[in-house]
Amino acid sequence: MKNKTFAVWLTLLLGSIGLQRLYLAGHYDRWAWLSLLPSLAGWYGVVRARTLGLDDLWSWILIPFGGFAFAASALVAIRYGLMDAASWNARFNHLADPQDAAGQTHGLTVLGLGASLMFGTTVLMATIAFSFQRYFEFTA
Repeated sequence: MKNKTFAVWLTLLLGSIGLQRLYLAGHYDRWAWLSLLPSLAGWYGVVRARTLGLDDLWSWILIPFGGFAFAASALVAIRYGLMDAASWNARFNHLADPQDAAGQTHGLTVLGLGASLMFGTTVLMATIAFSFQRYFEFTA
């Protein structure tokens, strides 16, 4: 049984590296492994920036990939959290009753939705601000 609350929190915390897709779709899900690439690019950009400084062109090109990957995973967490129980169970728990407890929305699910909205928005805005700032500093 795939639990919706667990999926929301897993998507928020580790969704940028594709772990929620491994949980929901299995180890052979291509998109789970491909979603790891933008996060790794972002982390490599952070390492480059810490090593070479923020004046490095490739660091400011690569860092936003990690931010956008996190913001996208927060959006997916919101999508999962807002699914009704019948839709959740039909999609991820094929053999379960449409109103089974695994697809129900609980207090922790709502808390995960709020955290996804708050952190996803913050990271998205910070990534956009960083990208524009570095772009204008580099071109000036």
